[in-house]
Amino acid sequence: MLKLNGVKLSHYKNSKDAQTVDIPLPPTVTIPLLQHMGVGCEPVVAVGDTVKAGQLIGDSEAAFSVPVHSSVAGTVTAIGKYVASSGKIETQITIEVAPEQETIECAPVEVTDQASLVAAARAAGLAGLGGAGFPTHIKLAYKDIDKVDTLVINGAECEPYITSDYREMLESPDDIIAGIELVQKCLGIANAYIGIEDNKPDAIKLLTEKASGKAGIKVSSLPSLYPQGAEKVLIYNCTGRIIEEGEIPADKGVIVMNITTVASLCRYVKTGMPLTHKRITIDGNYVKKPMNVRVPIGTAISYVLDWAGIHEELARKVLMGGPMMGMAVYDLNTPVIKNNNAILLFDEQKAVFPRTTACIRCGRCIDACPMNLMPTALEHAYDQGDVERLKALKVNLCINCGCCTYVCPAKRHLAQKNTLAKGLLRKK
Repeated sequence: MLKLNGVKLSHYKNSKDAQTVDIPLPPTVTIPLLQHMGVGCEPVVAVGDTVKAGQLIGDSEAAFSVPVHSSVAGTVTAIGKYVASSGKIETQITIEVAPEQETIECAPVEVTDQASLVAAARAAGLAGLGGAGFPTHIKLAYKDIDKVDTLVINGAECEPYITSDYREMLESPDDIIAGIELVQKCLGIANAYIGIEDNKPDAIKLLTEKASGKAGIKVSSLPSLYPQGAEKVLIYNCTGRIIEEGEIPADKGVIVMNITTVASLCRYVKTGMPLTHKRITIDGNYVKKPMNVRVPIGTAISYVLDWAGIHEELARKVLMGGPMMGMAVYDLNTPVIKNNNAILLFDEQKAVFPRTTACIRCGRCIDACPMNLMPTALEHAYDQGDVERLKALKVNLCINCGCCTYVCPAKRHLAQKNTLAKGLLRKK
């Protein structure tokens, strides 16, 4: 097998021993109707309606969409617009939390084949919970499913600080294995690999024990080399298969699922309760007591931080997600959504942008790129607006991992330019 590039990062897994804690219910939740890749939902409730926890509040007839459920019982007080992280104007629903919490009536869901599995994944409101937010039911609905022989479960969690998936592995290993077996059975998939970075020996040991005697399930200990959790990198390191430009994993016989996603699918089938809460890591060099908390979806970041005793107004930067691929938060009233896995806070020293200088043609970005691209050439092509050159240099193969920016001694914004370049191609 070829050796893939990447970078060695300091792990900072400070919260790895912090067992998940449920935070108290906030006074209100504001739930966006777009929490995934694809099309946002339309409200199916109105202002003044009383809702229960787990109740459907947003849905869409679009194929590439995921329904949204209330995380609490309460009263709908507002339905309004907001600017999503994509820059699009989307809809959100605000619910005042009731003193007494009622949950929808639910029961185990019968799942026996591909069609019922796809329906269950959609009804559960699942989208890639590791951060990507790709609708789970779309992955599972691959039309030539008989050509898929391998399931890869992403337990790499390669970004620094984040341990939410690690705690899933330690706290819910039986749900993970049962979820894998469910997908294998319904889709006729013989082989399953659970890919975990070798900096998580406890998780590797526990899941190896749980998978013992299970047909076709293997735990793969992977080198701690960022971006090990990137889909194409993970597939290659687990199976040796290469996903070419324009292909999806299923084209090469593979379906990839995040480890928390597959466990959540299991829990939905067992109980009939859709996704309403999300485990997130709270950490960063500004945080004195790193922790993992389970949060009702729609809870404001400010409420989470206040509950945790963190004076967020003194932090210089707040991220949703990891330091390599996370997104800076401009408003602490921003709600936690399905594909959030961390809130990281940093002080002035870590938050300041370093001064950018001229490229010295050292080639470190090329050595680090896991997709074997040429980031400096891509930057130049974008600056020149050269669309044909961007296509020739395969900018769409960029996975936006940030390795190039991380290793650049001139501190050039290479990964950011690639994102802009992809947008330029979409406009042409």
